[in-house]
Amino acid sequence: MSASQLQPDVSPIEGVPSIEPGQNLSQVQTQFFIPATASLHERRPRTLKHGDSFAVFDHSGDAISGPGSPEGLYHRDTRHLSHLYLTINGTRPMLLSSGLRDDNALLTCDLTNPDFTGPDGRVAVEHDLIHLRRTRFLWKGAVHERITIRNFDIEERMVSLNLAFAADFADLFEIRGMTRLRRGAMRDPVVGTDEVLLGYEGRDGKVRETHLRFDPAPQHLTDSHVRFDVAVPPGERRTLYIQICCERTEKPGGALSKHFLKRLRESMQALKQARSRGATVQSSNQLFNEVARRSVADITMLSTDTDHGPYPYAGIPWFSTVFGRDAIITALETLWLDPAISKGVLGYLAAHQASEFDAAADAEPGKILHEVRHGEMAELGEVPFRHYYGSIDATPLFVMLAGAYLERTGDSGFIAAILPHIEAALSWIELHGDRDRDGFVEYGRFTDQGLINQGWKDSHDSVFHADGSIARGPIALAEVQAYVYGAWTAAEAIHATLGDPARALTYRKQAEELRERFDAAFFDAGLGTYVLALDGDKRPCRVRSSNAGHVLFTGLAREDRAEAVVRTLMAPASFSGWGVRTIASTEARYNPMSYHNGSIWPHDNAMIAAGFSRYGYRREAAQIFEGLFAAATYVDLMRLPELFCGFPRRRAQGPTFYPVACSPQAWSAAALLSLIQSSLGLGFDVHSAEISLREPALPRFLDELTLYGLRLGEARVDIAFDRMGDKVVVKPLDRSGNARVVTIA
Repeated sequence: MSASQLQPDVSPIEGVPSIEPGQNLSQVQTQFFIPATASLHERRPRTLKHGDSFAVFDHSGDAISGPGSPEGLYHRDTRHLSHLYLTINGTRPMLLSSGLRDDNALLTCDLTNPDFTGPDGRVAVEHDLIHLRRTRFLWKGAVHERITIRNFDIEERMVSLNLAFAADFADLFEIRGMTRLRRGAMRDPVVGTDEVLLGYEGRDGKVRETHLRFDPAPQHLTDSHVRFDVAVPPGERRTLYIQICCERTEKPGGALSKHFLKRLRESMQALKQARSRGATVQSSNQLFNEVARRSVADITMLSTDTDHGPYPYAGIPWFSTVFGRDAIITALETLWLDPAISKGVLGYLAAHQASEFDAAADAEPGKILHEVRHGEMAELGEVPFRHYYGSIDATPLFVMLAGAYLERTGDSGFIAAILPHIEAALSWIELHGDRDRDGFVEYGRFTDQGLINQGWKDSHDSVFHADGSIARGPIALAEVQAYVYGAWTAAEAIHATLGDPARALTYRKQAEELRERFDAAFFDAGLGTYVLALDGDKRPCRVRSSNAGHVLFTGLAREDRAEAVVRTLMAPASFSGWGVRTIASTEARYNPMSYHNGSIWPHDNAMIAAGFSRYGYRREAAQIFEGLFAAATYVDLMRLPELFCGFPRRRAQGPTFYPVACSPQAWSAAALLSLIQSSLGLGFDVHSAEISLREPALPRFLDELTLYGLRLGEARVDIAFDRMGDKVVVKPLDRSGNARVVTIA
């Protein structure tokens, strides 16, 4: 995520490290920026992930090294395999097709031979006679691959399969574009008859290794190439197995073929168990069913099992690690479907909450984690993200999620267990979040290595005034005040449930006071919406932005303001037809190809639509739903990326893609699932054992929708929805346990 060196002025507070004013006020810092030297969309990579490892391959199953290439196998922010290139009889095979299973368990690449020429230059073997199938999965830090060679010729063919490989052990931030003056040392490779060990000793004192194994033993093996010479009779198959581990491993008992099948069964069973936790979505629209399946599969794949439960890593390739804000929003989007994700996120973030001041990490007592990194550069402090807390919104969002989880599940025991962490987060909002004591939460980094902008729009130029000038800090973002309001209301509900009505009343008053104060400072009748932010001089950034939709999301907006905000966000300057732009096309820094100044983010739109639904604007929420679904149908694998460009929607054409957008991205994968809840007005009351549907609606592309296995406490319910014109008929189908379905007109 990008950063610059615009240094906010922050008033000193007792106990908080001071910041030297005037440091690098306009210099743009690029060390964390992701350079667009190559388009990820153009590559259309195939991604696999499990735990702390992920892999990025091209359509043929190769990883092609080179400037700007993110391809390879990664483990804990280090690339353990940077090059993998398959040839057959000295030439690259031709691609037939490639794809991931719907559950992301397997990557399958079908290839065939090109024309093979003889010594005289004539075609000796015609193309399309030899079929290669590469079947690959990632499990417990290792890539397991099976290559099947089938001969469709009428005579035996000798096939020479060569695989070039390399491991550069580059830190992820090097691959993202940072230059390192010093690196560690490559270890001498160890080559056996059927295995190779490559190693690197980092400057942090850690040894990182890549272990490659081959079965059967190849005819030739070096520290960078392996060759198999295989005679394949007509109509028959021959199979090779490869295992690439992100550490030195013991030789598995038996052949790699048995090991491959055993690990594949374990992998698929784990994915099946994870999916079974949540409800299932089925509709009359087969394309939507594919998109929904991919969304659930991506969230499942991106979720890493921790000691606290599943935790969705943010996205591949750049953000496959713990992010506080991203995981909380993903959890909020999926809470109706699978509450276990929210519990895992809350537990992990509570355990890693800051307890003391650390300027280098932008940490303050009670603050919730922004990002965790495990690579060499983070360990050495070359980047500040080892345990980094430079996020202004993760802390109030944490409290919001705790309240939402309690409402959804009634799990008061768990909430009571993390109550000290909730209280610490609330204390941070009051003591440290409001830096100048004006009643709003602002941000400013403590060193010039921290992120400049610390809301979700964290590009260096994402917060500005109407004339395009960059806002000077400390900055109070509109949506952050909305999250703080959400935190106060969540705290009220938590303390009321846990038997502390006095504290609950205190938080209710704080929420009410914030609503009045916020409306006076942020609503701009001339804009027809809330301003983007207040700068350090309390001057409003009079910019029409998507941030205003988040004010509706938490309920901070006054009822009489909602219509104007919805109208502004759905006007052509903001709503492109695919979704709401991050800023309107009328604004000074509008650029539909920018990261945050005119692009379209699915998670942003899902939160806006939830806000629309909250205030009764179901039709407008359905428009956003339709736009994002339509965009997904144009994307490879039916997968919504991190973001796409904000150009207007054109008839019979798909959206314009952003070149370095992560895909899959957790909060994008969850966006369409969140939109289901917003359309249906779906709510839960554990104490009354009720599933409520407030003015349910379905977008035009859905005539029928069914939710299977929707949980409420110990009960499970199946509910069908039929759209009849503008009305939706609700039909409970089956249930087990004590739960009622209530429709509210």
